[in-house]
Amino acid sequence: MSDWNLLVSAFHFMRPLWLLLLPLVVFLWWRTRRIHRSRVTVDETIAPHLRKALTVGSSGKRRWQAIDGVGLSLILVIVGAAGPTWSRQPDPFVAQSAPVVVVLKVTPSMLETDVAPSRLERGKQKIRDLLDRRAGARTALVAYAGTAHRVVPMTEDPEVMVPYLDGLEPDVMPEDGDAAGAALQLASEILEREAEPGGILFVLDELAAADAEALNGFTASSIAVLALRPGDSPDRGLNQLSATSVTVTPDDEDLDRIERALNSAYRQALLDNVDQPWLDRGHWLAWPVALLMLLWFRRGWTMRWSGLALLAALVVPVEPARADGWIDWFPTPDQQGQRAFRDRDFSAAAERFTDPLWRGYALYRNGQYDEAITTLDRVETAQAAFIQGMAHIKSRGYRDAVRSFQTTLQRDPNYPNAQTNLDVAREIVDYIERTREQSDTGEEQLGADEVVFDNESNRGAETQMQVPQEKGEGALLSTEQWMNTVDTRTGDFLRQRFMIEARDQSREAP
Repeated sequence: MSDWNLLVSAFHFMRPLWLLLLPLVVFLWWRTRRIHRSRVTVDETIAPHLRKALTVGSSGKRRWQAIDGVGLSLILVIVGAAGPTWSRQPDPFVAQSAPVVVVLKVTPSMLETDVAPSRLERGKQKIRDLLDRRAGARTALVAYAGTAHRVVPMTEDPEVMVPYLDGLEPDVMPEDGDAAGAALQLASEILEREAEPGGILFVLDELAAADAEALNGFTASSIAVLALRPGDSPDRGLNQLSATSVTVTPDDEDLDRIERALNSAYRQALLDNVDQPWLDRGHWLAWPVALLMLLWFRRGWTMRWSGLALLAALVVPVEPARADGWIDWFPTPDQQGQRAFRDRDFSAAAERFTDPLWRGYALYRNGQYDEAITTLDRVETAQAAFIQGMAHIKSRGYRDAVRSFQTTLQRDPNYPNAQTNLDVAREIVDYIERTREQSDTGEEQLGADEVVFDNESNRGAETQMQVPQEKGEGALLSTEQWMNTVDTRTGDFLRQRFMIEARDQSREAP
């Protein structure tokens, strides 16, 4: 279903009883205009050519009169009061994009340079651009040639996927070929574990006719294909696709079409979510009403606007006066924060939100974990405790994360993913403490700087790592510095992992 059809199907009024006033307004407009037209007289003592020059506007039925502006303003106010809507309010704890599995073809044909710098490199560039646009949404990566392999599982952090994406080259794939069907099966298995409907994006240059039939017959998820081919070189398999197929473009037009295709089923699922209230769009009609009210200052157009002002006052809630600039004359600070949040400007959203729950979540999305935890202390809800737990995880405060997830379950025993995150946080704490026990040698290394990990249970010794203060050939290296000196390419790791997976698949095949 297209975005337009989806909008039309979801459009309705939240308070439709207000529409009963429309016939009354239309009747009063028609009655007043008829009376005014009957009172128009023409002074016959003035010469016709002078009378025509002195007359402003026409004297017929088409002349725009003051009552027309009043009637149109009242109609717009009534429609706005009825609450037109076509979308749900966004859930701050759920990404507003569908989970997507990106399937990249990694074969020698992808090294062709008819799409600069090469088909494979252009595909990687487009995937990175898509990841930037989908910040915070769940994305997985699958690569295929003769076999299909899951490169990165579903993740909300695009930075995790970038190094693995860069390491994908044809020489890391264990077998040559074009197993698009196997890649489709693997991608569908990944999406089956997601709570929301998602989509599959194939990034490829060619498609076999048999694989095109498989993609056409797949209805469990939305499918889109980004074709890495010049516009004047069509492919037989791509021509047979009924799914959305987009040829790569120098700008972002291809990504716009792909996102619309992948999010169609997800947007329908959001509309079907009865737990989220509808988003009232009636306030947008206040702008044309304000423009029409400017006609009040025209000479001869003065009207009694007290009735309209009274009706608007009853419909539009009064906000407390603020002096934060002209932008606060119209949208409230929370509405400004919502707009910045939708634009993924989380820093600006955190500054504008007055609602502590939304402000805390914006701080969390902006990476300000300590500030988010402090802000959410004022909110005693399961959502606030859950975000605090995630902030503790991000800042490596695993014990505090355990406490936050326990608080979440106390407030709402059925809160989604709270029990799973609690179990993971407990496993991390237990792993750290077991590591300390195993590394307890009774020796201490004293240094200018030391890193001490959380050890509330007093299991093992406090781990201390000496950090050298001098840069010389004989200087000692910290653990992190030593790891940074290890020269291992991501492609080498993927090659070994894919070989093991291909061997296991060949053993399971019989």
